[in-house]
Amino acid sequence: MLQNNRNHNKFCYFYRKTMDYNVLLKNPLFRGISLTEIEEIIRNVPYRIRKFNPGEIIALNGEKVESLMLVLSGDVKGEMISEGGKVIRIENITASGALAAAFLFGNRNEYPVNVIAVNPTELLVILRSDLLKLLMRNDRILINYLDMISNRSQFLSEKIRFLNFKTIRKKLAHYLLKKSGKGEGSVILDVTQSELADLFGVTRPSVGRELGKLEEEGIIEAKGKKITILQRQKLLSLLID
Repeated sequence: MLQNNRNHNKFCYFYRKTMDYNVLLKNPLFRGISLTEIEEIIRNVPYRIRKFNPGEIIALNGEKVESLMLVLSGDVKGEMISEGGKVIRIENITASGALAAAFLFGNRNEYPVNVIAVNPTELLVILRSDLLKLLMRNDRILINYLDMISNRSQFLSEKIRFLNFKTIRKKLAHYLLKKSGKGEGSVILDVTQSELADLFGVTRPSVGRELGKLEEEGIIEAKGKKITILQRQKLLSLLID
């Protein structure tokens, strides 16, 4: 359940006189920019820091995107509700990530999912009008922002393709193939089966059963969080059937 503390959130804004600019070195918006330059840029852009507790809602699906939010610390997740009422986790965004950068401009600049804090989180918030001024006067930031938008579009296209897989078997095959990269190899799951089930929009026992079937058929070998792909071509064929 979402902890709807929206009324409380408006009191979470505060100005900070000092901040750790080193965090922004890893943010794609500031790629190729020195720490000294980042400090100068931030000092000349109006911004706020917003704090959230675990479970608090940062944004709801359909809300207008009015500012760029960069994750300074913590972890947030994007979720959507399926037609059957099942929560589907779209992604987790950790420090150095950005929220809804690809939806800040355009005719339908709305959050496509619910965004929720997973643990104590701080966000650097820059209003759209202030970001626009920054983009117009700094070519490096502009290029980085365009790259961010392009990367997000590619991610969302891949996500749509993934969600179109109707069976858990196909979703697992796609997930393992993507995680393993090219060729045969091992995959170390960085999520629990419960989290994987949330990602697929199914129950945890369903994921466990399907992993078991793939192992019985000799397609994979599972030992804890380590999964070894034994027959890559068979996994690939599952996506075509």
